[in-house]
Amino acid sequence: MEHRLTPVEGRILGVLIEKQIATPDYYPLTLNALVNACNQKSNRHPVMELGEEDVETHLQRLRERHLVWQVRTHGSRMPKFEHNMKDVADFSLWELAIFCELLLRGPQTPGELRTRASRLAEFHGLASVEHTLGKLSAHEKGPFVVQLSRRPGQKETRYAHLFCEIPQQSETDSYAEELMTDGTPADDVSEKERERIALLESKVEALQGEIDALKAQFLAFRKQFE
Repeated sequence: MEHRLTPVEGRILGVLIEKQIATPDYYPLTLNALVNACNQKSNRHPVMELGEEDVETHLQRLRERHLVWQVRTHGSRMPKFEHNMKDVADFSLWELAIFCELLLRGPQTPGELRTRASRLAEFHGLASVEHTLGKLSAHEKGPFVVQLSRRPGQKETRYAHLFCEIPQQSETDSYAEELMTDGTPADDVSEKERERIALLESKVEALQGEIDALKAQFLAFRKQFE
């Protein structure tokens, strides 16, 4: 891969893709809105606590790689930021949606991706997600995603993006990740239940996105009078 990003750079890029598709009326993003979106607790793994300086530093690196642009929009005094993924490849909406979710949440199964990415693009069944993953993994300018080997006791295949290094996990970390919040092993939960949980997460994320957008709009309005 030509691009190797830090986890923070990957988070910023994922957020910009997400907000462009999910809340286009509030895109591009100001620095403050971008920081808030990076630190969201819903639809993020891991949850981060980034300051403006952290985000500014990594934004500059992304701009140097031409993955992010700084722009000024009509009626706004503050600079805003947008991604430049079209310079990487001619991604479809469905490819961007899958790639975005992998950037925001890390490795996931096709079933999880189907549910979580549905807030960004409509997928007609699991086969549609698997087809999109196949295109990303065999892309002429990629590959952009990779199918991970199954861990002991794991029934479902997960996929990860290749813009950042795939974190190495110890056996303890792997076990902890495979537990549900009530301590039940994730493999004992059906794919249908996984999708239901992911759907609830996506609904919470959509509500959070609307709240963040309203907050950013209010702050921008208030700054006009400061």
